[in-house]
Amino acid sequence: MKITLTMPETTTLTELGERARQYRVGMNLTQAELAKNAGVSQRTIERLEAGSSVQLDTLIRILRALRLSTNLDQLIPEASIRPIQLAGSRVEVRQRSYKRRDTAPKGQGWVWGDKK
Repeated sequence: MKITLTMPETTTLTELGERARQYRVGMNLTQAELAKNAGVSQRTIERLEAGSSVQLDTLIRILRALRLSTNLDQLIPEASIRPIQLAGSRVEVRQRSYKRRDTAPKGQGWVWGDKK
C-alpha cells in the first residue's frame, strides 16, 4: 500500500511496521536477531511490526540494522537556497520563521482599561 498524505497516522504506522517485517524476513532474520543487531528489545521489534509507535532513535537503530538508513536523507531533505536568495546580494541561511504582525487601524490609539 502506498503511504499518502491523507492516510491516518495509525494506518501509516501499520504500513511501516509491515514493511519493516517484510525487510526483516527478506534478510532471513528473526525478531530476536534483529533486536540484537539494533540494540533494542525483541518486544520493541514486535511493537514496531504490529504498528505501534516507537521512539525515533529506536526507529533509526532498527533501520540501520535493516540496512535502510541511507533512505533517511529522503525523510527530511536538506534545505536548499531559494532562487530569491540567489538573486539578492545576501545568501544567508534563515534561522527563524517570520510572521507579520497585525497592526491596529490608524486613529485607534491605545487607551487605559478604565477609560473606554
